[in-house]
Amino acid sequence: MYDPKSSKAEEFISHAEVLETLEFADKNKNNTKLIDEIIAKAKLRKGLSHREASVLLACEFPEKNEELFALAKQIKNDFYGNRVVLFAPLYLSNYCINSCVYCPYHRKNKHITRKKMTQEEIRREVIALQDMGHKRIAIEAGEDPVNNPIEYILESIDTIYSSKHKNGSIRRVNVNIAATTVENYKKLKEAGIGTYILFQETYHKESYEKLHPSGPKSDYAYHTEAMDRAMLGGIDDVGLGVLFGLDNYRYEFAALLMHAEHLEAVFGVGPHTISVPRVRPADDIDPTTFGNAVDDDTFAKIVACIRLAVPYTGMIVSTRESQAMRERLLNLGVSQISGGSKTSVGGYAELEPEEENSAQFEVYDTRTLDEIIKWLMDLGYVPSFCTACYREGRTGDRFMDLCKSGKIQNICHPNAIMTLKEYLEDYATPETKAVGEELIREELGKIPSNRIRNIVEENLVKINSGLRDFRL
Repeated sequence: MYDPKSSKAEEFISHAEVLETLEFADKNKNNTKLIDEIIAKAKLRKGLSHREASVLLACEFPEKNEELFALAKQIKNDFYGNRVVLFAPLYLSNYCINSCVYCPYHRKNKHITRKKMTQEEIRREVIALQDMGHKRIAIEAGEDPVNNPIEYILESIDTIYSSKHKNGSIRRVNVNIAATTVENYKKLKEAGIGTYILFQETYHKESYEKLHPSGPKSDYAYHTEAMDRAMLGGIDDVGLGVLFGLDNYRYEFAALLMHAEHLEAVFGVGPHTISVPRVRPADDIDPTTFGNAVDDDTFAKIVACIRLAVPYTGMIVSTRESQAMRERLLNLGVSQISGGSKTSVGGYAELEPEEENSAQFEVYDTRTLDEIIKWLMDLGYVPSFCTACYREGRTGDRFMDLCKSGKIQNICHPNAIMTLKEYLEDYATPETKAVGEELIREELGKIPSNRIRNIVEENLVKINSGLRDFRL
């Protein structure tokens, strides 16, 4: 039985409800009256149910699709403005005891190079990331209680936060590690993490169990209920995601939104972020073996429909996607991207030797962070390294209240300008700096409050003089 308030995975992600939703969407994909009603509701910027959003995803009318694309762009701008948040992944270890058939870290893979960074190696990687300009990272690690126990993760977080070089610092550590206990989530919260991220991979239970034949991750319910335990452990910013290409994309889309609805129903706050990765080649992994590939046009529509359904949620696309695809998705709802990424264990401080391969997947956007910063600015976006909300306690329902009311832009836009100024002073090439300085002059004029604009202008002068880390 479908129950969004249930604590049981198979009740808040009800297989029967997903199938009924897909059937409803198929029956109404050409129902112009209903489609117009759903689009009208989406214009209210309060979100859509999984059934309503599934109808839009199934819609076959080109003119209606163009209308929802334009609306997705507008809603993204209404909530997030022209800001794009930057981050980088940091892989700590690829030791793993799971047998996930889509991931090269699976335990049966005997030829991939296994690595686990020491704390000194982590420190060097963090300094390299700081010297690129990064302020926010997402740590990744395979599931292995011997090699990657929670104590190792906690020690690594402490190393990351305590490592400083010149004007650099990592101000927010997001964590993408395996599902764990409430007690361990409490420890992560105490360590000062930002968002806890966990991809479901697939919500289709039968497919999930085939894709995870052994290891702790094979327990569908334990994995799917992880966000509940994380929030019970005090982590109020959580990030959802599925790996598109493993199963039917329409099934995953509906179930993903049901998971978001569950978090809202139980905890009063939905996901802080939603990630939309697609299966990519990696070591012994061939994406074509899964038979559920999502083409670019469909992928773009998925992103747009997610934006209409959960307008308040940050959306993430990584360097799994090409420059052209990322540019397209930024217009449809994506608000966070990675830059200058390495998906190997190490690789920022020194390039990984060719004979060693510890990467989780191939990177399609291989540009440097500076190239990405300039590209974003040339497109009219404000690259942001802001972490102020996390450090000012504006997380969970406090962040969502500000976001849903539209007031968050009064804070995030000025903070984005100040963190961009830091980047330009400390790390940008001369060409990027020139573009950035002009952009800042333009963006200052968009701050509606004279008081806040004056504060930002004063802080920009202080940044010029060498001071750092100003935030509203």
